[in-house]
Amino acid sequence: MIPYVRELEFEYGRADPVSPLIRRVIARNPGPFTYLGTGTYIVGHGEVAVIDPGPDMADHLAAILAATAGERVTHILITHHHLDHSPLARPLAAATGATIHGCASPAATARGEIRLEAGHAAFTPDVSACDGATIEGAGWTLEAIPTPGHTSNHICYGLAQENALFSGDHIMGWSTTVIAPPDGDMGDYLASLELIRARNFATLWPTHGPPITDPAPFIEAYIEHRRERERQILARVAAGDGRIEAMVPAIYAAVDPRLRAAAAHSVLAQMIELVRSGRVRCEGTPGLESDYRLAG
Repeated sequence: MIPYVRELEFEYGRADPVSPLIRRVIARNPGPFTYLGTGTYIVGHGEVAVIDPGPDMADHLAAILAATAGERVTHILITHHHLDHSPLARPLAAATGATIHGCASPAATARGEIRLEAGHAAFTPDVSACDGATIEGAGWTLEAIPTPGHTSNHICYGLAQENALFSGDHIMGWSTTVIAPPDGDMGDYLASLELIRARNFATLWPTHGPPITDPAPFIEAYIEHRRERERQILARVAAGDGRIEAMVPAIYAAVDPRLRAAAAHSVLAQMIELVRSGRVRCEGTPGLESDYRLAG
């Protein structure tokens, strides 16, 4: 069972110091995919980086600028292109002169072909971090760590001075992560989880919700959750439920109905991986409407 952490004391727009080098400001955009809202992180003092400025909201921009008054914002770091993470980057850069770092959005999702979560935004950084990068400022060093899975361009950022990781939507304390094909990929996601587990970070700072202060067992539970979902899907296929629409109500009976479409896409992500590994078969390319059967 995943040891979720969901309690968080905060006020919208207030900059809260959460560690010696980190402050957090939460945008007023709560919802079924964003939890309490987008948590924007300010790293450093005097010369600072801003991670995931969030949605294009005037009040949130004002809150970030107020929190950094008298300081210089030198870098803006984006974990991925979703509308609750990246759109405020350009207005913030225009106001501060900062450079934007991240990995450009894939063309298909930039056109909005799938609109789960808060939707997709076209995103192009000033400096690409698709292959990893080191970003430094006065008293802080951030490492861009590519972690595809939730999206193909997802990046986490490690803070060397605190052995901490800004995990975006890759690992969240309040919920599991939506993996929605075609941009989301379950095989990539599981490999990225293993990559982060091997790094032994002391603290994870997700963009939504509270920090994860004991990452090792949490990540193990996160991985085991996906393994259990895989077992449940294989059991449904073995029982004769060959279509995703028949599996979702049985597997996700306790899930908020607003999340059922996302759940169907997560099942599809697992199905694609099961077909890829040869354990399940279907005619043609795996999709939401495909009929699935066990291989052999």
